[in-house]
Amino acid sequence: MSEYSTTIGIDLGDKYSSICVLDAEGEVLEESRLRTTDKALTERFEAMRPALVVLETGTHSRWVSHLLGKLGHEVVVGNARRLRMIYCNENKTDRLDAQSLARVARMDRKLLYEIQHRSHRAHLDLEQIKARDLLVNERKRIVVHIRSVVKTFGLCLPKCDTGYFCKKTQPLLPAELQEVLEPLYDVLEVLHEKIAVYDAKIKALAQQAYSECDLLREIGGVGPITALAFILTIEDPARFDTSRQVGSYFGLRPKLDKSGQRDPQLPITKCGNTMVRRLLVQAAHYILGHFGPDCDLRRFGLCIAERGGKRAKKRAVVAVARKLSVLMHRLWKNGEIYDPFFVAKMRGDSIG
Repeated sequence: MSEYSTTIGIDLGDKYSSICVLDAEGEVLEESRLRTTDKALTERFEAMRPALVVLETGTHSRWVSHLLGKLGHEVVVGNARRLRMIYCNENKTDRLDAQSLARVARMDRKLLYEIQHRSHRAHLDLEQIKARDLLVNERKRIVVHIRSVVKTFGLCLPKCDTGYFCKKTQPLLPAELQEVLEPLYDVLEVLHEKIAVYDAKIKALAQQAYSECDLLREIGGVGPITALAFILTIEDPARFDTSRQVGSYFGLRPKLDKSGQRDPQLPITKCGNTMVRRLLVQAAHYILGHFGPDCDLRRFGLCIAERGGKRAKKRAVVAVARKLSVLMHRLWKNGEIYDPFFVAKMRGDSIG
């Protein structure tokens, strides 16, 4: 039972938001709509007695939750992916969604799988990494497109680092494609310059404002972008009781579907932040690759890969990424110095 006399569910929209107010007995006191603006929300909730306000994760949930919290209300932001009873409702409307949010909160707040939005500073800093990631993905799409177009004319462009793609491949284009693809090469040059600007900004930000990145960068394969994205996404290492929970948080844990004697092997959940999960997987690829330094993580992954099987390498990469996330959280939370052979020393294995 809520300690507040009223529970308010809000279904946020770009222009208008639906509101449902329930009393202590669960009866509907009010159902209304208001504009999704700072002014309208302040006028509506500023004079109200403190209430439990329930939102879903979405584009507007971060700033609205901060605003209502400043106005004296307790705000709960539910994980939209876990609220299947709302997004799979056959009679789905904004009014019913707002009412469902309020009723779930009255029944058991744990069913909302509450999330905590990061601070304004962390959110702003993380947007730099997201913007860079967007440019990198666009550059990759253009490169793939150019390679596929050239193949249709009977040629294959040589493999090379993306940063040198324009310089090495543009002179090799057939004369008839030079004019067609020249604008794409111009865009690639601009993208490369802007990505370099973001790289410099992110590196400086990690060094100046987030000194804990230095601890994480001691791990081979973890650069400033991976370290900073990891820290900004979690923000507070104390939010996890144990470091082992971090792997699940980033969706690197296998799904479970146990029933009786049935316990199939399933793929990972892929919950949580997609960008950070991809960065962790990229770091795992480096650790297991030709240039990866010898360490506990590499030995752990190679041991899994040597078991053979169709997907042994893929399972090894995911396992190393999961273990890497646990290690990064542990170093960050405890302020420990990274020892690449901590496990090997404990077991008495040879080093070097």
